[in-house]
Amino acid sequence: MTPPQRQRRDIVPEPPAPKEGEDKPGNPERMYVVAGPDGERAELDLVTLIVARATDPPPSASPEQAALLRLCAAPLSVAELSAYLHLPFSAMGVLLTELLTAELVQARAPIVRKARSDRSLLEAVMNGLQRL
Repeated sequence: MTPPQRQRRDIVPEPPAPKEGEDKPGNPERMYVVAGPDGERAELDLVTLIVARATDPPPSASPEQAALLRLCAAPLSVAELSAYLHLPFSAMGVLLTELLTAELVQARAPIVRKARSDRSLLEAVMNGLQRL
């Protein structure tokens, strides 16, 4: 009995390389095109919550800014916005700074929980568990 012979797979040719000055098809825009000029930035952290003040983006807003305003109808962190729009934190910081200066969004500090729980609450939970 002879072993089965492997069949060759068709080799898929690579697409032609882009000419000088052209981007590859399907690639996103360069970050400086999305973010605009690099100027002063607002003090933003990855956990800073962003909330839109206006529901409809102005006609002069870029597509990324309009998407940010639509996403921020409910509070979202800068990290979540960055992940949803597939943009790095640096570009997100520039976009959010522009929206903050235009007063279209509001930045809120994250909600910080108490470092320690109340002792009476812990005792109540422990007593309840012991009764079970």
